[in-house]
Amino acid sequence: MPVFPWDTLGEARSTAEAHPEGLVDLSVGTPVDPVPEVIQRTLAEAANRPGYPTVWGTAALRNTILSWAERRLGTGPSELDHPHVLPVVGSKELVAWLPIQLGLGPGDRVAFPHLAYPTYEVGARLAGAEPVPYEDPLELDPTGLRLLWLNSPSNPTGRVLPAERLRRIVEWAREHGVLVLSDECYLELGWEADPVSVLDPAVCGGSTEGLIAVHSLSKRSNLAGYRAAFLLGDAEVLGELLTIRKHGGMMVPAPIQAATVAALGDDEHVVEQRARYAARRAVLRDALVGAGFRIEHSEASLYLWATRDEPGRETVAWLAERGILVAPGEFYGPAGTSFVRVAFTAVDERIEQVARRLG
Repeated sequence: MPVFPWDTLGEARSTAEAHPEGLVDLSVGTPVDPVPEVIQRTLAEAANRPGYPTVWGTAALRNTILSWAERRLGTGPSELDHPHVLPVVGSKELVAWLPIQLGLGPGDRVAFPHLAYPTYEVGARLAGAEPVPYEDPLELDPTGLRLLWLNSPSNPTGRVLPAERLRRIVEWAREHGVLVLSDECYLELGWEADPVSVLDPAVCGGSTEGLIAVHSLSKRSNLAGYRAAFLLGDAEVLGELLTIRKHGGMMVPAPIQAATVAALGDDEHVVEQRARYAARRAVLRDALVGAGFRIEHSEASLYLWATRDEPGRETVAWLAERGILVAPGEFYGPAGTSFVRVAFTAVDERIEQVARRLG
């Protein structure tokens, strides 16, 4: 296994922590704002659950996920039903262990964007499959290709794939019998583009065949600590995963299931959180551009993909001298070596400090 990337930031972190005004950590996209009150209250009310939860979750949870998908993803009420839903214990464990749960191994290939969240590659390696980074999925050799990861909006670049592009990829994958997993955890955080789900009828033609969308409440509801996520899509594939996860005891805790119902049933807190992130993004973007950075893509998600046209580690060191910690682009693939990923997940006061330090 490769070294965990963030473990390599020790020296830069120490430098940034020595700044007179302290460290501003923009290296990880972890929420910093409070969990919405409606979710906290529901979690507390659901605390007395001594029995085992079910792997498939409660009917109320599945109904709420389906209702949310109709509102947010554009799925019609007749297109998805309970067999098309599966709650999971956070999206990262799903990404890491999915190839194993699907029975992939030596001789199988798993493809993912050439600039991507590292766990796609980790999942392939854990299964003994071949990891295949791509620039254009339509140019992949389909031989032995079992799983194709999409990620729109992208982590780290914030790039959004338009519906027509997604439709062409789906058609190609179906033609070659390749299962598509679409990581859409930032779907509700579009700024300069309107992200579209792979389950949008304009993309999938109203069919979930060969398609699974991955969604998380970590970012849109500040629930990273709750490990609440779910899958939507091909009922046959999800049925197989449900059986495997039953045997493995991979259950979302009952209070978290209840909290998820509250989170997905309340749109107001998402609007409020979007407004916070939009304001922080604007301040950081202006500050970085004013300091000589160039921003590429970044039309969605919680990150700015920035460069000074130098090795990313040099940029990390330059920012660390100013008490700012960011992630070098190399964490996400060789194509990112001259970039850094700057998260805007810090409280307003710290974001303003970054702007002053860069000014």
